[in-house]
Amino acid sequence: MRFMAAYDMMETMRNTNQWLGATAKAMASYPAFAATANPMVPLMQAWGEITERSFARMVAKPDWGIRTFTCEDGQDHLVSIDTVVSRPFGDLIHFNVQGRPEQPRKILLVAPMSGHYATLLRSTVKSLIVNCEVYITDWHNARDIPVSEGKFDIEDYTLYLVDFMRHLGPDTHVIAVCQPAPLTLAATAYLADEDPDAQPRSLTLIGGPIDPNAAATDVTDFGRRVTMGMLEESMIQRVGYKYAGVGRKVYPGLLQLTSFMSMNADRHGKAFMDQIQRAAKGEASDFDAHNRFYDEYLAVMDMPAEFYLSTVHRIFKNTEIAKNEFTVKGRKVDIGKITSVAVKTVEGAKDDITAPGQCIAALDLCTGLDANKKASHVEPDAGHYGIFAGKSWRNNIRPLVLDFIDANSGPRPTAKAKAKLKAV
Repeated sequence: MRFMAAYDMMETMRNTNQWLGATAKAMASYPAFAATANPMVPLMQAWGEITERSFARMVAKPDWGIRTFTCEDGQDHLVSIDTVVSRPFGDLIHFNVQGRPEQPRKILLVAPMSGHYATLLRSTVKSLIVNCEVYITDWHNARDIPVSEGKFDIEDYTLYLVDFMRHLGPDTHVIAVCQPAPLTLAATAYLADEDPDAQPRSLTLIGGPIDPNAAATDVTDFGRRVTMGMLEESMIQRVGYKYAGVGRKVYPGLLQLTSFMSMNADRHGKAFMDQIQRAAKGEASDFDAHNRFYDEYLAVMDMPAEFYLSTVHRIFKNTEIAKNEFTVKGRKVDIGKITSVAVKTVEGAKDDITAPGQCIAALDLCTGLDANKKASHVEPDAGHYGIFAGKSWRNNIRPLVLDFIDANSGPRPTAKAKAKLKAV
């Protein structure tokens, strides 16, 4: 599988299906067919329209779609998406609501690098820019990164987070969603040891696999079943000639999407059949519920092979974070060094990806943190996506997270000030 031919074969299949959809749509739109009453014609057009759209979305990065925001003054303010720090594998971006006074809460959202773009957190961002300055990690598609930029594994990811936190300063409140939670915890501990004055005020970990063995799921079972050799042989490919990252080893987004879809094949199949019926009857639209969901769900990105393999090996198999044995550049990152950053965990009672128990394990690792600096919440009836998007997030979790941020926004003595107090 580790050949460009395999990558190009998948892209060829995707391209062919997109072309077939476009062809069916064009043929069924031929004016002469309007004179017939054959119901297969509108069905053919609907199938073509949905097929073309679906396969086209797989290689397109979704737009944030956040252009204006109505502030308390009753006026619409333009929202510019500014790149604050630009790096080869990911940028730090800021949602700047122009003409609005700077908000007291500064939040860094750490988006997952797990096959989807950071736009997966669009609704999370929208809910927070109401009264926060929101920054987010915008990871790049590995297929577009030249081989000359080198590798990118979980240690590099951690150091990126360290740099982003340093850039934003100590008044930042960090929220890590799902996959990056263990590495965000490690980045905070790294700062606690190396540069205590640059630590964030608070750290909220949402549905992250801090200890994958605390509560088994299909994801953790998969990580234990397969060997690293099997993963590398079956999942890793080299980017084909079409993209700037030609030759780079990646875990292809199309391959991961196939895995995603196969897990709930019946449900996805029914959703597309229902949408074809609606489109044939003229009841579908560009921005209906189906298209809003699948435009995001089908938009996948390639992950660097080193990042994917090191995540499985070190986070899921060896559980280095859970054992407090994680190292960066050969130096141990001791989570017990976190003594002043308030830490909160959020879990969903019905989360079948990161089951309850996996994320709250972070609190036990923070041995140097006072109990009044720790908090946890389990949201009843919420699945994995519900804990950072949707009704559960908007109505219950977001208010709790903001209350936690406000409670830990007071002034914090610097390391120098603490040293003086000890000397006295």
